[in-house]
Amino acid sequence: MKVDVSTLVLYGVALGWLLVSFKKDRARTILALKKAWKSFSGILPPFLTVIFLISLVIVFLPERSIAAFLGEQSGFPGYLIASLVGAITLIPGFVAFPMAKMLLDQGAGVAQMAVFISTLMMVGVVTAPLEARYFKFQATLWRNLLAYFYSFLVGYVVWIAVKGW
Repeated sequence: MKVDVSTLVLYGVALGWLLVSFKKDRARTILALKKAWKSFSGILPPFLTVIFLISLVIVFLPERSIAAFLGEQSGFPGYLIASLVGAITLIPGFVAFPMAKMLLDQGAGVAQMAVFISTLMMVGVVTAPLEARYFKFQATLWRNLLAYFYSFLVGYVVWIAVKGW
């Protein structure tokens, strides 16, 4: 398994600061580590579930099918599929990015994944009723619509950046 140097550097920095914290206040550091473990334990089940589901999709959908629906050559329908799935799915970012990487490895297009990630992060179809309670229906609708259309702009800009000017 190849590990990136920047990953090792970040792990080293994190470990260094953990040791500084531990030396400064052992009790608070242990309390923080317990809280972190509790948070990690809460995040792990949904993370593994989504990774498992995506793995099933990758196993049962041939690479050419993923490429046909979400690949670079899928055109506007590919953008539309990616945007709709992103808009109605409630997945945290730390799950979405590895999932997008898996789909990219299986033939999905970079711009389509940019649209998917953008709608996933910015459009909240599932959370809209809760948001509307605090910000009113019209504000929620406008925010979601603008975010939805902005996601297509993000996909286009990513496509331009990847293809080169």
